[in-house]
Amino acid sequence: MTDPRTPVLVGVGQVVQKEKDPLKAKDPASLMADAARLALGDTGVAALEGKLDTVTCTRFVIDSPGTRGGLPINQYANLPLSLANRIGAKPANTCYGPTGGNSPQLLVNYTAERIAEGDQEIVLLAGVECFGSFQKLLMSGQSPENWNEDPGGKRIDIGYEKEGVSKVENIHKLSHPVNCYPLFENALRGEAGRTVEEQQQFIGKLMAPFTEVAAKHPQAWFPIARTAEEIATQTDNNRYVGFPYTKYMNAIMAVDQAAAVVMMSVEKARELGVPENKWVYLHGSGDANDLWYLTERQNFHSSPAIRTMGQKAFAQAGWSIDEIEIMDLYSCFPSAVQIGMKELGIATDDPRALTVTGGLPYFGGAGNNYVMHSIATMVEKLRAKPGAKGMCTSNGYYVTKHGIGLYSTTPTVGKWQRENPANYQKSLDAMDHPRVEEKPDGSAKIETYTVMHGRNGPEFGIVMGRLDADGARFVSHVTEPAGVHSLMDQDSLGRPGRVATTDTGLNIFTL
Repeated sequence: MTDPRTPVLVGVGQVVQKEKDPLKAKDPASLMADAARLALGDTGVAALEGKLDTVTCTRFVIDSPGTRGGLPINQYANLPLSLANRIGAKPANTCYGPTGGNSPQLLVNYTAERIAEGDQEIVLLAGVECFGSFQKLLMSGQSPENWNEDPGGKRIDIGYEKEGVSKVENIHKLSHPVNCYPLFENALRGEAGRTVEEQQQFIGKLMAPFTEVAAKHPQAWFPIARTAEEIATQTDNNRYVGFPYTKYMNAIMAVDQAAAVVMMSVEKARELGVPENKWVYLHGSGDANDLWYLTERQNFHSSPAIRTMGQKAFAQAGWSIDEIEIMDLYSCFPSAVQIGMKELGIATDDPRALTVTGGLPYFGGAGNNYVMHSIATMVEKLRAKPGAKGMCTSNGYYVTKHGIGLYSTTPTVGKWQRENPANYQKSLDAMDHPRVEEKPDGSAKIETYTVMHGRNGPEFGIVMGRLDADGARFVSHVTEPAGVHSLMDQDSLGRPGRVATTDTGLNIFTL
């Protein structure tokens, strides 16, 4: 029998804004309010906004460590209260999530626990990114003057904020995801034993079905189906960004999208008369972090955190990965999809669709809030196929922070309870890893690499390497033009060279 405190998702809403004139575009809080109204209305309960006890929002990308304070904008002081005021809600709690693409799933998991424990009752979770309009404003020399307000109130911050990169990683430009995920891609290629050309074809075939899903999603930013060859082939319209990634393989953040979800207890859903065909249960959940800094990872082709949280979530649900019929694997870049598949036990030739939205490069990479869209879409898919089992995964920073949710319209049995993520995080934090040498000097070999491109071609290489002397890991750049081109002209995994530190702290690798 289902416990009355069991959490259920009962309402969802999504909106996309494609206003060409950024001065006419809605501000983020107003666009998010549109999605929130849709989610509240989706429950079928009239005037539900007046019954909310908690409003929780995903954190903006531009309100994250490393970004906050460096932009010409005063930001919302209490975004969830700004949202509440726009929809006529007066919640007792206004909560704000942490940085990272894992945040929406983490917030759903957190909220489920609070509802199960009786701390919260009727909760609106929402998020928005208007980076498309924001970018247009900055490029035109304007600033988004109405993207800020201070409504007062006490904002409760969930989770914690920590810079995603170390000092030496920041010096070598690893704070940009576009610079990091190609490092994973080349490492995955080496583990699989593929050539550069074979991996490129593999990526194209992997991602082409994502575009087909995006082409049919009403809130997709790029509803365009593309072939594997289009995705994999470098052209003037599909230039390299970070080798081997072409533009069509990268998450696109310059979008205006918002999504919202309503959660409550089974008891409250019955009391309010929410139709049971609206209910979707969270059967399993997990949250875990890999070793925090990229240079400390055991390798660049695996994720012990995804593996562990998957085991915990499936144990909670009593399911197996083979039972999942509908899924959305986090897809900021192809390497994230591949690592997720490997760690969750999904074969490379698995016939199941890997996304419900189309993924971040094609549906739209709505910053920290993409997964709120995948969860909202998952709810809709499961309602249309009662009894089916669904899975959403999430990823923050650089294959660093992870979340998972297992969903179904089939009721859970007994008390809703999961293992405290802190219990298994301890073993993940204690994993052995290579020593990091911040000031390397000597002969070395390339562990993985990428070449960053601008609009005019290759600009510099990034090399993760190991010193021959003791195997210590280092991060470095390749700056000499011949060396930069050489990284792409031949398979450079395992190539020898020398590394030295400059006075600025930049490590230079020479082939």
